[in-house]
Amino acid sequence: MQHLWILFGLLSAFSLATNNALLKKVFTQHNEYLVTWLTYFVVTVLSLSLLPFVPIPRIEPGFYDAFFVGLPLEIVAIVLYIKALKSSPLSLTLPFLSLTPVFLIGVSYLLVGEKVSAVGALGIVCIAAGGYTLNIREIRKGLFQPFAAIFRERGSVYMILVAFIYSITGSLGKKAITHSSPMFFIIVYLVGFFLLLTPVALYMTRKEWKLLRRAELFRAALLPGICEFVADLSYVFGLSLTKVAYFISVRRLAVLVGVLYGFVLFKESGIMERFFGASLMLAGFVMLAFAT
Repeated sequence: MQHLWILFGLLSAFSLATNNALLKKVFTQHNEYLVTWLTYFVVTVLSLSLLPFVPIPRIEPGFYDAFFVGLPLEIVAIVLYIKALKSSPLSLTLPFLSLTPVFLIGVSYLLVGEKVSAVGALGIVCIAAGGYTLNIREIRKGLFQPFAAIFRERGSVYMILVAFIYSITGSLGKKAITHSSPMFFIIVYLVGFFLLLTPVALYMTRKEWKLLRRAELFRAALLPGICEFVADLSYVFGLSLTKVAYFISVRRLAVLVGVLYGFVLFKESGIMERFFGASLMLAGFVMLAFAT
């Protein structure tokens, strides 16, 4: 039971990576904002179906601060996330989500008072090295060219911003869970997220509303919605059992699964180059995850 959070992390990682791959594929055929909105419609329906079975916990004041600050940040993150998946290769953008634990070293301490052990420092070095070698082929043009290559790839920049935002929302989520309960938090959070996402999605697709009448669009969003729901449920249960940085580090195993999906499903090139960088990042996450 002591390491149950690792199992939740692995389940969340696999579900998240599968959701990313499915959305990447669907985005090539349908409007990305409509698909995302319908995906979270599925998530919301599944969440509300559980509500009658979830006891309402004692809600402490800290819950409200975390809830109402975190939701708008999630909307910003999802817009950037969509742009990243749409504009760049899956195996190049997803590894940058692995930077979230790096940001969490400071953010989780500031927001929830969690400290990472000294062993985590070595993990951070591996994460930084992994990010550097994602574009290892660029070294022939100069030692610092990999950094330049990162910022030439718009999707990578978007995903770095997403990683930072998720370090904040992850810490706020832990705070909200502490002041309520995992199930109650994730249900009301997902419903609130869907309500906030609705006007954004409808505005971004204002010229394509008629597409909502197409049954294939709903079918395209069904499986990603189920995967997202499973990823979210396992996320909150795992988050409630350990420190934010440790759990999200294990959850970022989705990076390696995403790289493989990019190669198998989308025939993305440079797989060995990117897989090596992602593997270095993973080594850092493992160190962080077992730093307790």
